[in-house]
Amino acid sequence: MITAYIIVGVVAFFGSLLTFYSGFGLGTLLTPVFVLFFPVELAVAMTGIVHFLNNVFKLNLTYRDIDWGVVKRFGIPAVIASFVGAWLLGKLSVDTIIYQVEIFNGVKDITAIKLMLSLLMILFVLLEWIPKFKDAAFAPSLMPLGGILSGFFGGLAGFQGVLRSMFLLKSGLSKESYIATGIAIACFIDVTRLSKYFTDVDLNALVFQKSIILIALFCALIGAYLGNKWLNKVTINQVQQLVSFLLMGFSLCLLTGVL
Repeated sequence: MITAYIIVGVVAFFGSLLTFYSGFGLGTLLTPVFVLFFPVELAVAMTGIVHFLNNVFKLNLTYRDIDWGVVKRFGIPAVIASFVGAWLLGKLSVDTIIYQVEIFNGVKDITAIKLMLSLLMILFVLLEWIPKFKDAAFAPSLMPLGGILSGFFGGLAGFQGVLRSMFLLKSGLSKESYIATGIAIACFIDVTRLSKYFTDVDLNALVFQKSIILIALFCALIGAYLGNKWLNKVTINQVQQLVSFLLMGFSLCLLTGVL
């Protein structure tokens, strides 16, 4: 069990540090690590707890730079659309398998929704290499549309943070406001998701695993603290490059069955 504590702690620390700038990644990295040691439903709930409390901590560090106009224009439609996406996931067959990949001594199914999202993110990254698009910003009137698309596909496929970062990165915000506003929206999303997690898992099982949850949370908080401390050494261009790199990596992981 000591090995589990070490692995979870290290991933939580680096995932949180990375997520502070990118706006996504902690849940993507932490969930599969928890799955190594716990049932899927419990692992998802444990990740949700760490993710939410870490976001609350980051919100306390960055709230002065939140652009509340973007939160309202983008965040509210995102929350509503996420419920629609989640509802649609339960009603329709959106898991049509396009192709399969042999990886990690097993076969992974690449569904239509994963293929669509990965190609969308690759297109976004390729456009970022075009100077005219790189320096462009979405008009405020487009923020609700961005929120709807982010929330809908997030509820449908579970990758809300990735899509949120794609849109917010082009909203013309400073690096401080980009980070703070993304954290604020993520907190609202986490509240809606946690209510579902707690209905799907045995609360006694969560309490029984409180020690490893606390280890993950402690390491994540240290990562967030250091991310905020080093923020003045990072430029918005570096943040854009980091997000583009992670988006491309995330897309390739979806296409090859790693995620």
